[in-house]
Amino acid sequence: MLETMQAKVRSVFWQEGQVMLVDQRLLPGRFVVAGFDTVEKVAAAIRDMVVRGAPAIGATGAYGMALAAFASPASDRASLLNDLRRAKAVLDAARPTAVNLSWATARMLELAEHTVLPNTDELRHALLAEADAIAEEDVAINRRIGFYGAALIADGANLLHHCNTGALATVDFGTALGVIYACAEQGKRIHVWVDETRPRLQGARLTAWELMRAGIPMHLIADNAAGHLMRTGQVDAVLFGADRVAANGDVANKIGTYKLAVVARENNIPVYAAVPTSTIDLNLADGDQIPIEERGAEEVTTIDGAVIAPAGVPVYNPAFDVTPHRYLTAIITEEGVCYPPFDASLRRAKAAAEARVQENRLQRGKQTMARG
Repeated sequence: MLETMQAKVRSVFWQEGQVMLVDQRLLPGRFVVAGFDTVEKVAAAIRDMVVRGAPAIGATGAYGMALAAFASPASDRASLLNDLRRAKAVLDAARPTAVNLSWATARMLELAEHTVLPNTDELRHALLAEADAIAEEDVAINRRIGFYGAALIADGANLLHHCNTGALATVDFGTALGVIYACAEQGKRIHVWVDETRPRLQGARLTAWELMRAGIPMHLIADNAAGHLMRTGQVDAVLFGADRVAANGDVANKIGTYKLAVVARENNIPVYAAVPTSTIDLNLADGDQIPIEERGAEEVTTIDGAVIAPAGVPVYNPAFDVTPHRYLTAIITEEGVCYPPFDASLRRAKAAAEARVQENRLQRGKQTMARG
């Protein structure tokens, strides 16, 4: 949502040969936009969570591939493709769970491999145009997710939201928070319970920051307060995003999502995951096949550099968990709301989205030819 960002800056964009990112590690204290001019620096920015959120990571990966093309000294097509393949491997390794990253880099590489242009410079510019298209599509996709999701939310609803899924986690607007923004735009009187989302506190630092600037009523809560709120009838729906969705509808999302969905089921509260179809991985049959990233102990033992645990304590820090599809009421996508059986509805949504991408690419090609 542009209004939530300083000076209407997107979380990810291209400027003068650099990938520009809002440094989310510094919020809410400071709003800083940093530039990254090598593939290795872009990969480090993804890994170190300068940028986070599956759609934003995907767009960053796309721009990283464009950066690799412009940085490559190759003067022939074969050499440029080899450099792009190496760049894809570096970028994909940065965050293994969020499938949007490998989806975006694969889309960029596919374009390079199947587009015949007179010279490598034109191919470089075609790749940058494709990265721009991925970014623009993300904004439009999020708007569509918001539209479909808002139809599920009643006026006056109390919503429980986990992690951050807003303008910071996407190129702009958001997925699950995009549903909340769409509700507000429609005049629905909603209130949001914002999970702090340990250990990196994306809810406390980022979601609260966004919602306060958007003027949407909310309260920040400790993660462990969610069950109490649900049992006492203070939650009407649970809403979150996802970093990967398996073919059967199992969802990998920020750690802590699974227990929210289980407690919501116990209390007869609907649970919605809001995701772009690029997050759906039909190559994985179920959530047990989704790789779960493990991160450093310091994320658990410290908060803003302050040590909160005994020195040398053993730490296990999975960044994500998997929520089995039986706990989901629906999965909201840009192609509509997917209901069980998810193996059929997700496949239909994925096919519709891919057809839309191809049609958009065809239209861009026609416009380019007309200008030429």
